[in-house]
Amino acid sequence: MSRGATEDLVEKLQDYEHSDLPERTKVALRLADRLTGERPSVDPELHAQLRQHFTDDQIIDLGMTLTFASGWQRFIEAFGIVPDRWQEGAPPPFHPLND
Repeated sequence: MSRGATEDLVEKLQDYEHSDLPERTKVALRLADRLTGERPSVDPELHAQLRQHFTDDQIIDLGMTLTFASGWQRFIEAFGIVPDRWQEGAPPPFHPLND
């Protein structure tokens, strides 16, 4: 984990609501949970929390980034793509699940 998150941070993220992470981070993680679930929704309470910590432009950027990342993840899972083997000029490494 030398290039990414520390073990301490990973542990905090697993139960972020009860962690000592900053409230701004917790609000962003709540949005991530809501946008990446089966039925994406942002209720007025979460929207108010977001507006306490982020500008409208930041909320839009955060939401778009989260939904793009979630959509990409769903796409690679659906097609069985292994991104680390995707080399420039090579055909996509699709691994159909039904073959």
